[in-house]
Amino acid sequence: MLSQTTRLGDDARRDSPERRYAMTYLDYAARGRNAGWRYVLALVLGFMFAVVVGGVALLPLQLGGVLSKDWMTAAQDPGQPVFFFLFNGVVFGLLLLGVALAVWWVQKKRPTDLLGWWSWRLFGLGGAVWLVALTAAALIDFAIAPSGFRISAGPGTPQLALAALAGLAFQTFAEEYIFRGHITQGLMVAIKKPLPAALVSGLIFGAVHLPNGPPQAASATVFGVIMAMIAIRTRGIAFTSGLHLVNNVFGAVVLVSAGDAFRGSPGLFSQDTPHLMWWDMAVGSVALLVVALLVRSARWLPEPAVPAQNAA
Repeated sequence: MLSQTTRLGDDARRDSPERRYAMTYLDYAARGRNAGWRYVLALVLGFMFAVVVGGVALLPLQLGGVLSKDWMTAAQDPGQPVFFFLFNGVVFGLLLLGVALAVWWVQKKRPTDLLGWWSWRLFGLGGAVWLVALTAAALIDFAIAPSGFRISAGPGTPQLALAALAGLAFQTFAEEYIFRGHITQGLMVAIKKPLPAALVSGLIFGAVHLPNGPPQAASATVFGVIMAMIAIRTRGIAFTSGLHLVNNVFGAVVLVSAGDAFRGSPGLFSQDTPHLMWWDMAVGSVALLVVALLVRSARWLPEPAVPAQNAA
């Protein structure tokens, strides 16, 4: 007997291309056991795994004097980029591993199910498209307030670039895996409609960024909503992972904002234009929306092949 999700997928595949893509994403999400409490438990266990394993690994290093007394301060200081980015990479790597193991244990899903349909071509395309958008936005800001920009590259910039790329690769992929993979898939299973699922996913993503301040949280909410829509449209997190990685590396290495979480990092250029904060959010949101519309209307995306369902 066919499941309700499978019947919905069969009906949708006779419908518009957009709905066929959404239902292919839903086919991936429907694998395994999908009761709501299992999604919550998997997240809780994933976080617990990261905390416990991280604590067990750090304790002997601290007791043995390998870590300095102020290592926690250094781990939160972008001005010490090697330690800052590599430490954050380890934290997010542990979180990624923890959630993947919890999904396998609690939900009987393969960890790769949360990736959806993966394509390195889409990963590279997402990064390339967003690099163009970020460069254009930076040039617009420079034209408006050139006095707010300065060259900040120094001897530590090459080390910063390597450490940021390594650490942010884990951070951004973990966030995509959890938010556009695990959480958005769960919302699609529950709601069945892409836009409401993306809205709720974005609100959750924005709420996590509240400690960074209202502008950052608002920007993260818009970012989360549109990224969820793109993930659903592209059937997975490849495009969004490439975009997210370039977004964070650009902000940490190329153009470091004084109002961003990476402030103090010895990037190539720095920007101190607090009066453009909400303007930058608006420009970034419009750019993301344009990318989403381009993806939605793209004819180069192949017709989705329907993945086989796992037995529940």
